[in-house]
Amino acid sequence: MKNSSPPENRITGHLPDIKISVEPEDLICYGFDASGIESRPSAVAWPKNTAEVVRVMKHAFENKISVTPRGAGTGMTGGSIPLNGAIVLSLEKMNRLIEVDANNLNVVVEPGIINGRLQRDIERLGFFYPPDPASMNFCTIGGNAANNAGGPRALKYGVTKDYVMEMEAVLPDGSVITTGVRTTKGVVGYDLTRLLTGSEGTLAVITKMRLRILPLPEEVITLLAMFDSLEAAGSAVAKITASKIIPRTLEFMDAGTIAAVENFKPVGIPGNVEALLLIELDGHPSAITKQAGKIVGICEALNADVKMAEDEAARDKLWEARRSISPALYHLNPTKINEDIVVPRDKIPEILKTLRRLSEKSGIQIVNFGHAGDGNIHVNIMADKKDVEKYRRAESLVKEIFEATLSLGGTISGEHGIGITKAPYLGMEIKKHELEIMKGIKNLFDPKNILNPGKIFNL
Repeated sequence: MKNSSPPENRITGHLPDIKISVEPEDLICYGFDASGIESRPSAVAWPKNTAEVVRVMKHAFENKISVTPRGAGTGMTGGSIPLNGAIVLSLEKMNRLIEVDANNLNVVVEPGIINGRLQRDIERLGFFYPPDPASMNFCTIGGNAANNAGGPRALKYGVTKDYVMEMEAVLPDGSVITTGVRTTKGVVGYDLTRLLTGSEGTLAVITKMRLRILPLPEEVITLLAMFDSLEAAGSAVAKITASKIIPRTLEFMDAGTIAAVENFKPVGIPGNVEALLLIELDGHPSAITKQAGKIVGICEALNADVKMAEDEAARDKLWEARRSISPALYHLNPTKINEDIVVPRDKIPEILKTLRRLSEKSGIQIVNFGHAGDGNIHVNIMADKKDVEKYRRAESLVKEIFEATLSLGGTISGEHGIGITKAPYLGMEIKKHELEIMKGIKNLFDPKNILNPGKIFNL
């Protein structure tokens, strides 16, 4: 017989020693994320350990209650939005750095630990965790794994999946699995760790991870190259890549982005700059000094004004400005549409021209920034929802942008994931039979479709 009572009545009181709330203020706070989408959960649970996650999931599975795992709610595509009255499973209290294994260069963490905190904790010990999303001071490692997050340093060091060695996760029925190995090599069976990394909380709830870490680089050099045209900046990216230098970051901002940042958190960029590159090198001092000189020469040949950060404080100021781009743009327009396309590096000038053409054709400002070194451009369509007609035109631009991206051999999402907002466009990139395989995997892990339903695709 089907249980027709509301989800909140089917969980509150049944798990008395787990913190669970149905208070309106909690439901409001956990009913939105950085996507701007809002949907109120029926309850919020805060487990403190794996055993409590197991109990919540077992109860949810038995009573067919939908559960949406949540890190810090910094996702851009609605991945942590609880649809249709799902309960939110907030992992923020599971935030320990459990172990630092200096001999084998790895750490063990819980999913709720903040990325930036992990960075700072291990840097004091002389180690380095490369994945660094712009929201690193707010986002959780569990959320990073669920979305396979990248960041500026992905150009040289890769993304989250390249650092997850071992994972403990709770399946929708409450059973616990451990995937991966703690050794550098291991090829026994299918790679379930890679499958769960990037699955957006739809297959299992991550409760613990072993992450690879690296020795802290000896030295870092940071360059700021300011260009008088978008085309020159795009050419510089291609020439730097062709020079066989791999910077650890190669970040791009167009004039609209620069203006927004200067208005929000000024760093002194002149008003006539049309585009800039924030370039960082790390490694042996003599080697990166030589590389920096070569990059300066490339940029100056394209009429760029290049400055080097003189010390750590100057470097931090530049990166603070870079990481403030998203809030700066939201400050200008809280209802903007935010996409994160990727194209092959040599196609960056072409996609930037297309974006400019679409902006001019539609009469809607499109502001672009991102990780130019790996072709990942964050496209921001600056439309106000209050202007219904204009916002409808802005939404229609998304499909055109995706079509242009795919025609250049790109992908519609580099690091933000699919969630809710990109789900309607999944078929543009993924073939029907491939999608059916993915749905089959989802059904195998979650036969009752209770774990983060409605994300990536509908069953």
